Amino acid sequence: MRKDRRIKKPLVSISENISEEKSLKQCLDNLPMEDIIKKNDNVVITPNWVKAKSPSSATVVGPNTLDKLIKIVKKYSPKRIVIATGSGGDSTDKVMKYVGYDKVIKDNNVEFIDLNYGPYTNIKLNHWMPPSTKINTLYEQMDVLISFSQLKMHEEATMSGGIKNIALGWPPAEIHGFPKKGLGIHEDLHNFIVAMIEKMPIDLTILSADKTMLATGPSEGKAIDTQGIIIAGTDPVSVDTIGARLLGFLPQAVSYLYLLHRKRIGEAALENVDIRGLELEVCEKMFSTSAYNTEVVLDKGKLKPFHGNR
Repeated sequence: MRKDRRIKKPLVSISENISEEKSLKQCLDNLPMEDIIKKNDNVVITPNWVKAKSPSSATVVGPNTLDKLIKIVKKYSPKRIVIATGSGGDSTDKVMKYVGYDKVIKDNNVEFIDLNYGPYTNIKLNHWMPPSTKINTLYEQMDVLISFSQLKMHEEATMSGGIKNIALGWPPAEIHGFPKKGLGIHEDLHNFIVAMIEKMPIDLTILSADKTMLATGPSEGKAIDTQGIIIAGTDPVSVDTIGARLLGFLPQAVSYLYLLHRKRIGEAALENVDIRGLELEVCEKMFSTSAYNTEVVLDKGKLKPFHGNR
């Protein structure tokens, strides 16, 4: 059973390219991929497939970029690659066919598992509601877990990134209902997310801001275009902290990020993170100009302190 990430050191890469697929390659080239994925590993990629909408809406990840990710993973000779997720809006099958992920999976000859269904194993959670959940037995078989998600504002989670993608993508809708609210996940959503990530270490987190959802996520907000900005890294808390930065939030503004940092499950103090590739300040300028037509830079000249300036 996996107890921790492959690489504990918080390494984060930021890239931008008008082509999201090229940006992904540039981003991952800055990371020690050969130490994250080893020969004969069972690699699971969980993409964000929340609803049957176009990737241009920022609701779901791009199929071409998922295709590129699969091809990059294949270079490290894993034994098995599984695309596995469970949609919380429409059925996973509907999302897969609507967007064209089924063709990507077939063309790359990789497996697909709908996490909304069994066979199941039960995991206990350090949480009050629910105190446990069934999840697919793939949980017991994987060596490497990759989260691939879009950056979004979220009406309850504040932001949706790599962490929430795993915490809400794995609990099965067959048990929790559509949209996974039947057993109380949303009664204390932030602490539920923390409890899930305590049990599900993410080895590689990929957060695309190429299409970012502002206002009311996860599927009804406004999509904005950036020049293929991608953030990826070995520490999901660090990756999502940078994603939150682009939206204007410091760690304590996103409760589950702050709690995961306090529990030492990840690093949200960016002065302790090895940030590679595009400079964070430059990234913030690019993102805010695309989103708001003006520069909004939290880290102008230097990293902003953990609790801000006041």
